Parts: sequence; structure tokens; C-alpha cells
Amino acid sequence: MTGGGLCGPRVFFVVLWRKVDRSFMSASIDVRDLCKTYVHGTLRRRRFEALRGVTLQVYPGEVFGLLGPNGAGKTTLIKILLGIIRKSSGQAFMLGQTAGSASSRQRVGYLPENLRVASHHTGRMALEFYGHLSGLSGSQLQRRCDEVLELVGLTGRDRELARGYSKGMGQRLGLAQALLHDPDLLILDEPTDGLDPLGRNQVRAVLAQLKDAGKTIFLNSHILQEVESICDRVAILARGQLQGVGSVKELASRLKLQLRMHIEVAPEQLAAAQSLLQAAGAAAQPVGPDRLTVAVSGQAEVDRLIDALRGGHVSLQKLLVDHGSLEEVFISMVHQPTGPSALPVAG
Repeated sequence: MTGGGLCGPRVFFVVLWRKVDRSFMSASIDVRDLCKTYVHGTLRRRRFEALRGVTLQVYPGEVFGLLGPNGAGKTTLIKILLGIIRKSSGQAFMLGQTAGSASSRQRVGYLPENLRVASHHTGRMALEFYGHLSGLSGSQLQRRCDEVLELVGLTGRDRELARGYSKGMGQRLGLAQALLHDPDLLILDEPTDGLDPLGRNQVRAVLAQLKDAGKTIFLNSHILQEVESICDRVAILARGQLQGVGSVKELASRLKLQLRMHIEVAPEQLAAAQSLLQAAGAAAQPVGPDRLTVAVSGQAEVDRLIDALRGGHVSLQKLLVDHGSLEEVFISMVHQPTGPSALPVAG
């Protein structure tokens, strides 16, 4: 699919998507009670349930993270969406069409975990090859190559052999090929896996640009800090079952994780701040030369502790109250029992 490039009316839409009642929206990905069972062996056949009744929706303009430990079923779900393998039961739709159908795949860009590029291809030759597979040709293909190369920061490096690219450059080339046909939905499998901090930052910057341009992004990653920084919502899989769907704040609230207050003060006031908080009955833990973390029971305690600090003439430079990190949510969910006792899922 070709069209107006990365920007246009969709930019306005992505700003508003959180404010809209999503029950009236058509999901970009709609999975309902999806199951996949693998059968191994010939004489002594063994069954393995990779997915067990997974239901989730991903909405237009959303960046959605799929999380789970190894063997949780993440790759199986992606392969069903792309039509690489068949589901055992349930339903799966992409962009309003049956997942895996040729018509649905035409509007999807896919970055596999390990993209293989022919050793004799330059970056541009690789893009031209993938562009022809997507039905692009001639001046249209060349224009799109130039656009996506600029977006991912490979302009001027596209005549070099791709085999000489760093891992970060290779991932950016992979993103470029996924974007060539201007898809409505991007499915990214471990887009920053194996990259150094600079490479991760480069890929993360591209994803932020795509998000601002209104693209719907469905990504599978095990780097929780990056997922937390860019995703609007996440789904957590464990042992083939969905443990929860929502924003980090929503999931932490349903798990009843401990509320925490993070305080930043001048370094010379750190000791005084810690003493005042302890005198007020709070166990304050230093986490740096100018920061403290305090477990609190609610807003009333937050207000009381702030008053204690101000009463002791401690100046607060920064204050943040949160319900816990994505890592805490993830660990809590993947270690809980599956089945009826698992955390209720909210779409």
C-alpha cells in the first residue's frame, strides 16, 4: 500500500486515541480465545499447548508491547497473525480481515528477529528487492527507498554492502524494509535485541517518530525498560495464557503493588531528608547522592511526608509517585498461577 507517507491526518488521530471510547473503534489486531496446540512424535504423540485462550485487542495509533518469558507463546502468536502457522481454534483478525490472509498482509510491515540480507546486497539493493516483493517498482520504489533511508538514518550509507553494517545499522535497515510499502500496522519481533546502547537509542528514536506519525506498532521485546518508555499498553503472556493487558499503571493497580514516592533533593540535604522521613515513620532508602525512595500507603501519607520535609526546611527538587515499574508487574504476573485464579484481564 502506498499513500501519503508517514505523516498526514493520522498524526491528529494518534493524539486523540487515548481520549476515545475504544469500544467504538475497529481494532488493528483482534484476537479472541486463540489456541495453538503442537503435537510431537509419531508413536507416542505428545501435545503442547503454546497458546491457551488468548484474547486481546490492539487499536489504531497505539504502540502495544507483547511480553513474556521464553516459551510463553509470543512468537507463536506473531506467526499466527502473519499466517506462518495455523491456529488450532479461536479467531484472529488484522485490520478487519482474517489474520494471515494475503489481503491483510499487504497492509502490514514485519521486522523478524533476525533479518537475513543477501551478502552481495548493498542497503539499497536489499530495499529494492523487498520493495519488488511488496509490489513497488520504478520511480515509486526509488522515492520510497529515499524516504525510509532518511527516516532510519541510513542516507549516504545505502551504497555500502549490508554485510558490513553494524547490528544497529542492520536493525535500522530491517525497519526500512518493513516501512517501504507504507503499512498501516508494524509487527516488530525483538527490534532492539543484541544492540549496544547507541544502537538501541537509534532504533528507539525511529519508533518514536513512527508513533508520532500515527503508525500502529505491535512489538515483542524482552527489554522491559524500553517497552515501558514507548508502549501505550502491554500484554503479558506466561505458559500460553494471558496474565494481563493494560498500561503499566493499570496493571500495577490491579496487582495492588506498593505505591512509592521518589524524592530528589540537593545532595547536601539528603541526610536531613532521610532523618525527617524516618522521624515521620517512613523507611526512606537512598538510591543516589540526591534521591530517596519511600513506600507509602496512599495520597494522604504522601501529603504528610511532604509536610514533614517542608517543615524541616528541605527543598524538594523533584517528586514522583508511582505504582511500580514494568519489571515488578512482569515478575508478579509471570510467577502467579494460570487459569481461573490468574489476574482478570482488561482490554
